[in-house]
Amino acid sequence: MKYNYIDSSNENGINFIDEPLINSLINENIEEDPILCREIFAKSRQKQPLNLQDTAALISIKSPELLNELFETARELKRDIYGKRIVLFAPLYVGNYCVNDCTYCGFRRSARGTIRKTLTKEELVEEIYHLEDLGHKRLILVFGESPKYTPEFIAECVRICYSTKKGNGEIRRVNINAAPLDIEGYKTVKAAGIGTFQVFQETYHRATYAKYHPANDIKGNYMWRLNAMDRAFKGGIDDMGIGVLFGLYDWRFDLLSLVAHSLHLQNRYGVGPHTISFPRIQPAQDMTLPLPYRVSDENFKKLVAILRLAVPYTGLIMTARESKEIRDEVMEFGVSQIDAGTRLEIGGYQKEGKEQELNKEQFKVGDTRDLDDVIRWLLEREFIPSFCTSCYRVGRTGEHFMEYAIPGFIKKFCTPNAMLTLAEYLEDYASDATKAAGYALIEKNLETITDIEQKQKIVAKLEAIKTGKRDLLF
Repeated sequence: MKYNYIDSSNENGINFIDEPLINSLINENIEEDPILCREIFAKSRQKQPLNLQDTAALISIKSPELLNELFETARELKRDIYGKRIVLFAPLYVGNYCVNDCTYCGFRRSARGTIRKTLTKEELVEEIYHLEDLGHKRLILVFGESPKYTPEFIAECVRICYSTKKGNGEIRRVNINAAPLDIEGYKTVKAAGIGTFQVFQETYHRATYAKYHPANDIKGNYMWRLNAMDRAFKGGIDDMGIGVLFGLYDWRFDLLSLVAHSLHLQNRYGVGPHTISFPRIQPAQDMTLPLPYRVSDENFKKLVAILRLAVPYTGLIMTARESKEIRDEVMEFGVSQIDAGTRLEIGGYQKEGKEQELNKEQFKVGDTRDLDDVIRWLLEREFIPSFCTSCYRVGRTGEHFMEYAIPGFIKKFCTPNAMLTLAEYLEDYASDATKAAGYALIEKNLETITDIEQKQKIVAKLEAIKTGKRDLLF
């Protein structure tokens, strides 16, 4: 694969991370300002995105009283924009060959003992069969950064996912986590029908980025990675996912940088990121790093709540890097997507047992529960587990998504579609206990719908699902 680098001095490379400004905002907001913070809470309740100054003011919050107000504002926003649904997906690792040497990653080229593998077409099909047997409908394909994984190879893997069906099982949305591409590369994977293309900057702090990413490999070019989503948009991809690996540098700097990146995309292209991910660093094969910037549980909860206020219409993804206990606490503060039943080993969904072998995986997983267990846990919390893919398949993406989301019309689609995809899961894959809990929650949510015509349509489609119909959507 040919990688076309952008030199940091190239005019085509846009450096939208203003480090002096971000540092000054952090230093100027050491002490919390209750009056200002409450003004920002009010702004957030109006669903107005925050600027960097607003976000920095929220970072300063320390008192229990103001923290509680922050968390409650995040809860209100999440309920208002997303309802009680939580979207579920599974990561599917296709290959772990990598030419990079990121010192925190189990896939880095110098990691001693890492077992390298790329799934064959037949092995990929078997993995998809296993995921469909569990009930998954949404995948993110993950690739190491290697010339082996060309745009054409990625596109072929996507097509295999969509064409592989077993019983009532089918994959309806395939997202991608892979090396940043050039514009033509993005066009190639877009043509295969991908959903979101996800690239994590890892850390936006340039000196720290250089510390963990040697300059002589693909990932060592900070500007090439920083502008990955700009090229994606020019390549026709309007569903973009960004993220940070929290723990490499000061969480306050990287949180403000995520907001700066979101504002850059929104201001330049009219479309902000579709998702933001915020994993914390976890143990990996042959990793012996000092990590002075590890993020505490309290600061983790705080940064998720701040993100929800700062980018109200952006999906927030909390991964299975986090434990069940942390996911339980943080879910309320703005998370809209999680992975479930996660296996990181190449070919891991065909493997018996849950014990991890770090020499075959990128990092240690914190939440190892099966999909059915996670769904029942969500139901007990009165969240609606959702496998919905309707917006992407009917063209409600990018600017069109915002046309629906900003006025709040998205509720007309999200909650009904979540109930329908949950009903599919309950009919085809759920344990008896999960099925009973799922239908009880569906009935409870139906009672809250005041639009009689809408309610009748939902009930009719739910009954159709019970008789064997599938893929009904609004």
